[in-house]
Order: sequence, then C-alpha cells, then structure tokens
Amino acid sequence: MPHPFSAPALTFQPHPRSISSRTWLAGLSMALAAACGTALAQEWPAKNLTIVVPTAAGGANDAMARIIGQGLSARLGKGVIVENKAGANGAIASEFVARAAPDGYTLMFGYIATHGINPALQKLKYDPVADFEPIGMVAASPTVLVVNNAVAAKNVKELVQLIKSKPGTFSYASAGNGTAPHIAGELFKLSAGLDVVSIPYKGSAPAVVDTISGNTQLMFPSLFTAYPHIKNGRLKAIGIAGEKRSALLPDVATLAEQGVANVNMSQWYAMFAPAKTPKAVIDRLNREMNGVLADQAVQKKIQEQGAEVETGTPEQLKTLVQKEVAHWKNVVATAKIKAE
Repeated sequence: MPHPFSAPALTFQPHPRSISSRTWLAGLSMALAAACGTALAQEWPAKNLTIVVPTAAGGANDAMARIIGQGLSARLGKGVIVENKAGANGAIASEFVARAAPDGYTLMFGYIATHGINPALQKLKYDPVADFEPIGMVAASPTVLVVNNAVAAKNVKELVQLIKSKPGTFSYASAGNGTAPHIAGELFKLSAGLDVVSIPYKGSAPAVVDTISGNTQLMFPSLFTAYPHIKNGRLKAIGIAGEKRSALLPDVATLAEQGVANVNMSQWYAMFAPAKTPKAVIDRLNREMNGVLADQAVQKKIQEQGAEVETGTPEQLKTLVQKEVAHWKNVVATAKIKAE
C-alpha cells in the first residue's frame, strides 16, 4: 500500500511527435508540485502555529490576535503561540514573516500600517503584496478623536476654536511616527489649519495612558483601543474619523459632519502567511478563521472593544491590500507626511 501522502503515479507517455519533452517535463513538475501541496495540506497542522504580532503587547493588534489564536487552537487541535515583534511601525515583524518558511506554521497578524501605510513612508525589505499570501479579514475599527477630560471642548468645533486660541500649546499622542493615529493627527492639523505638537510613543497603550493622564491632550486611536476608556469615562470621544458614525457611539458625529473634511481612517486587521504557502493550507486557515469569527462569543468580545467583525476570502483581502497601498501613497504624498 502506498504512503498516504506520497505523490500519485504518473503513467502518461506522450508521442514524441505530439508534444515536446520540455512541455512534458513542465507538466510533470506541475503535477508533482500539486501533489506535494496536497500532501502538506492533508497532514497540516502537525505542530503548533505562531501568530506574529507587529506591535507591543497590550494594544489592539495584540488583543485581537489572542482572541483569534485561542479560537484557532480549539478548532485545529494545536497550540497557537502569539509572538510580539514590535518596531519600525510593524516592518520588523512583516519582514520576519515574509522570510519565514511557507508551510502555514508562521502567520502574520497584519493591519493597515503593515499592508497599507508603510510602503508610502519607508523603504521596506518586504513587499506587502508579493511577499504574502492573504488569508482573510478579521475586523475593522473606525478611528476616533478623543480628548483628555480636562479639555473644555464637547465637540470638534469647540476643540478647533480652543486650539486656535492657544497655538502650539496642545499636543496629540500617537502610536509612533507613521502609524495610523499619527497620520490621522497630521490630516486633522492640515484640514483644520491647526498648530498642534505631535508626540509619538512606542505603541498605542502608552499613548492612551498619557492622554488619560493629561500629558497629551488629544489622540486618534482606533475605537478598538479607545472604547473601554470612553465607556468608563476616562476619555472623551468628540468625533469619528470615518465616513459614518459608529453603532457603539451613535451620538458622536463624524469629523466631516462637524466641518473637518478629509480625515478618514478606518483601521483594519487581517491574517497573512508567507508567499508560496500552499493554497490548500491557506483555504483551510481561511475556513477555520471564519469559523472562529462566526462564534457569537468571539463577536461579542470584539464588538465590546469597538471593532466590527469582518470576514472574506483571500482574494478579497488581496484586492484590499492593493487598493490600500495605492491610496496611502497618494495621501502621504499629497499631505507631505513624513515618518521621521
């Protein structure tokens, strides 16, 4: 009896006048590659998986990855390790995963920076399209303008007037130069004509802490990051930096509704694998991850944090990444935003 994962026997013998040896060898190679990919998918997973998170522990990416990792572990019957590799706005983790073995055991919890904004701001050692196999979307979260409770502004109009009355005395926190909160802050400054100081941090968590304490006065975090602090009254939400209001904050108008246009920043989260990971493995991961996200308990955990579950196919995610890369290159160039 042949080994269950061995390549199938090939008995094709072409007539020398009907097909060239080069064509026949090419067909043989394709058949063998397909057989090997199928065999790998059949025995996968044979060991624990690792999800690489491109940010420090405690932020939105880390929390979301752990929710997904726990669900995948239960469905696959293998351990799922979450490994944080922060730095360079996610570029360090992205390069690490791009160079990892394409066997489905090292995954990337990517987001808008790693697979959208970074190409516009950095000379990368990875290509967000060519070096990855998209697995599927996880969730999306609007960006929200929050202020410290001591700031005497109940809406965006009042905040703009307050900042203009005291130019250079207000500062906004971000998760680091070139991150989504930083770009949203710069777009806000440009759109409203404000003199506000940018204060970059190494991640969203310390930036939020300093905004709560009053060391900085405002911030543009994802709603996923900010919602728990808004709910318990430690931060004041005054505007949504997106095309529509959030169901979690229906009384908070968008910036555009309040007179400040062109500040649209929806932060999305998705899973990727290294390029050339077998399609059968990618499809299995997509199916299992969508199964995790279909669980009502998982949806509730994510929604309570300010994000909305979003699922889809690998092909849909690839299209999104291509569009995002082009969009943010245009935005960064037009607004003259620098990562430094």
